[in-house]
Amino acid sequence: MSASRDTIVRTACLAIAGVLAVGFLVLIGRYYHPGTGFTALIGFPAGHDYEAPAMRDVPHFDYTGAGVYDGQYYAQRALDPLARDPRTDRAMDLAPFRARRILFSWTAYLLGFGRPAWILEVYALQNVVAWIVLAVLLARWMPPTTPRGLAAWAACLFSHGVLWSTRFALLDAPSLALTAYAVRLVEQGDDFASALVVGVNGLGRETNLLGALAQPLPRSWGGWLRLAGFAVLMALPLLLWEDYLRSIYRSNIFAGVDAQTSLPGVEFGRALGETIAHVRTDGLFSGAGTNLCILAPLLVQAVFLIVSARRWNESWWRVGIGYVLLLLVLDRVLVTPSTGAITRVMLPLTVSFNVLLMRERRRAHFWPWLAAGNLHLIPGWWVL
Repeated sequence: MSASRDTIVRTACLAIAGVLAVGFLVLIGRYYHPGTGFTALIGFPAGHDYEAPAMRDVPHFDYTGAGVYDGQYYAQRALDPLARDPRTDRAMDLAPFRARRILFSWTAYLLGFGRPAWILEVYALQNVVAWIVLAVLLARWMPPTTPRGLAAWAACLFSHGVLWSTRFALLDAPSLALTAYAVRLVEQGDDFASALVVGVNGLGRETNLLGALAQPLPRSWGGWLRLAGFAVLMALPLLLWEDYLRSIYRSNIFAGVDAQTSLPGVEFGRALGETIAHVRTDGLFSGAGTNLCILAPLLVQAVFLIVSARRWNESWWRVGIGYVLLLLVLDRVLVTPSTGAITRVMLPLTVSFNVLLMRERRRAHFWPWLAAGNLHLIPGWWVL
C-alpha cells in the first residue's frame, strides 16, 4: 500500500510540475505578435530617436507607457557587440555600464547569426531558454517528485526575480542558470570546468563572480595554490573585457559603479522600515503590502543561511552567504522594491535558501520557512 501511495504522489507531483511548465510557456506565448515576434518581452519605448541606427529598420514591439525597461539597452548592444559604434551608445543610458555586461548580448548576436531581426528574437527568448534549463538543473536539488520538492522547485522557477527577468528580457535568469551549473560542476568534482563557467558568467554581470564561492575549501597548501589559480581564471575574462572597454570609454569606464553599493545594512534596513511604516498606514492589501512581500522574504532567507552556518562546507551555502553580504551593501535604487531589481539581484540567495531548506531534516520546520522565505511568489503572480 505504501509503495502504491508513493507512486501516486510521485506521479501527481510530476503532473503538476508539467502543468506549471506548460502554463509558463502559454503565458510567454501571449507576448508573441505577428510581425514583431517576441520583442514585446524586451520593453522598447515608442519612437525612434532613442534607437540605434541598426535597429530602426527592424520590426519590434513598442510600449507607450508601462512595459519599458532596461532589456532594451542590452538588446541594442547585441547589435553592436564590440561597442564600436558611438551611435549605439547614444541610444542608451550609461553606455559603459551596459557594455560591461556583454555576455548575453554576445550570445544573442552569435545565435542570431549577426542578423538584426534574428538577434532581437534570440535576445528576447534567452530568459525562456534559461527558465527551461533551470527547471532541469534545479530538479537535481529539489526533485519535483514529492510535495516538498515540488514546492521548493516551483518557488524558485516562479520567483519574483526569475519572472521579472523573463518578462523584461534581463540578465538575471540566464546568469542564475550558469551559476547553478557552476555549482553542479563542483558537486560533480569538476572544479576546473566550474571555474571556467564562473569566469564566463562574470561577463554577464559582475556579481556573478560570487559563484566562485562554490569552489571547495582547500585542505592543503597545494589546494590553496590551485584555488588561487582558479581565482585568476575566473576574474580574467572580465578583466580583459574591461581593459578593452577602457580603450574605448577612457575615464568613463566605471560609470554607474559608484551607485551600486552603500554602507552595510543601511539601505536595506531603511527600505524595509519605510515599507513596514506604509503597511501600518495603508494596510497589508496595498502597494506597501506587495513591497513587503518582496523585501521580507529576503530577510528570512538571509537569517536562514546565517543560522545554517554549520553547512559552510556546502557549495550552495557559500554562494548564498556571499549574496547575504551583497544584500547588506546594495544601494538605495537597487533595494527599492518598486524598481524590480532586488529580487533579481538576489536570485542565487533565493535558490540557496530553497536548496538548503530541502536538506533540512526537521520536517516540521520546512513549511513555515518555505512560506516565509517565498512570499515573493505573491507579487510574482502578476509579473507575467
